[in-house]
Amino acid sequence: MESYFGLSRLGTNTKTEIRAGVATFLTMAYIIVVNPIILSGAGMPIEGVVFATIMVSAISSILMGLAANLPFALAPGMGINAFFTYNIVLGMGVDWTTALGAVLISGIVFIVLSILKVRELIVQAIPRSLRYAVASGIGLFLAFIGFQWAGFIVENPATLVSFGGISVEVILFAAGLFVTSWMVIRRIPGALILGIVGTSVATVIVSLIIQATGGEALVEIPETLFAMPSLAVFGQVDLVGALTVGMILPIFTLLFTDLFDSISTFVGISEVGGFVEEKTGQPRNVGKALMVDAVSTTISGIFGTSSGTTYIESAAGVEEGGRSGLTAVVAGLLFLPFLFLSPLIQFVPQVAVAPVIVLVGVFMIKPVLSIDWTNFEESVPAFLALVLIPLTYNITQGIVWGFLSYTIIKVLVGKGREVSITLWIVNIFAIAALIYGA
Repeated sequence: MESYFGLSRLGTNTKTEIRAGVATFLTMAYIIVVNPIILSGAGMPIEGVVFATIMVSAISSILMGLAANLPFALAPGMGINAFFTYNIVLGMGVDWTTALGAVLISGIVFIVLSILKVRELIVQAIPRSLRYAVASGIGLFLAFIGFQWAGFIVENPATLVSFGGISVEVILFAAGLFVTSWMVIRRIPGALILGIVGTSVATVIVSLIIQATGGEALVEIPETLFAMPSLAVFGQVDLVGALTVGMILPIFTLLFTDLFDSISTFVGISEVGGFVEEKTGQPRNVGKALMVDAVSTTISGIFGTSSGTTYIESAAGVEEGGRSGLTAVVAGLLFLPFLFLSPLIQFVPQVAVAPVIVLVGVFMIKPVLSIDWTNFEESVPAFLALVLIPLTYNITQGIVWGFLSYTIIKVLVGKGREVSITLWIVNIFAIAALIYGA
């Protein structure tokens, strides 16, 4: 183990790496509950998605540790799962098996781009302001979904949306949000998963009280806590349905979101942890890491979940001293025991998950600080991408109008030469998205 991971060379040891792996797992364990609940909205069997979520997280994290020797853990990405459910399946009316086909194809394309080293051209072509805006816009989108789950925001025929009023669910949501926020602020390990557990317990207690007084229960207690893993969504991939013109933009969006999410994560954590090569200035083993990320997306389609990606929560392990792939391996192994807890995971009510969804939105809004709001050539397209993602309930629309407006503004101010050929090609996809109503 010492020689394989080069622990001494990296200035770490086995004890530190294990502690770092536990820290990383605790900060991202919420995905075991959140991802199945989001994807169940697409009509997918929740017990099957539990299996897929855990397997993709475990395999991808272990592979990152063994192949790239980096302390980065992976799991199905937040934002991508919302796009899968609310835009592709519910928005476009695509069957979830076809959507899984799109995930698989985006993963294969990601692998090809990694092999051909085309990904660098794409990264360089997309303005940073738009990358920051898209990430922040997805954060707002997730927060919007969380507020809806809690009944805090509801439909209104006069104003489109409005405050849902005070109810038991809203009170439970608010309590969960404030307590979980306090734990995050206090840097309590596993704050998000503790928040889910705490709000779930509170919901059960309140539900029992309501039921005892003759009211309708808020949740149903599971009859059993353990069950064998379900293969209900494993291998349910419709590649033929995904290989159509109408699926080009969803596949592109999956690829775009995954690609830039992973690159941003690699760069950010590498800067914090000092994983940057002195000669090149690039993150250590970034090529291998991106390849693992691409493989994670590919196996996600096969196992039956939205795209896997590297988690920024890996920074928690780095802060604990994690410097090698052993941290990622430990985090990955810790997912596996939850394979047998699907009945318990299915029981968790949406109102208990909603506070965490909102807080993930808070975490994702941070890149908006890096946008130069005084430069209107950059800030106008960034603002459009930022607000249109939640307001149209569609990540693709935010990306499309961000790209198009950036290009049009550059041309109008006489700086069309600053728009790269790659971005012009991306704009063709953007126009196609509008034509096909993605």
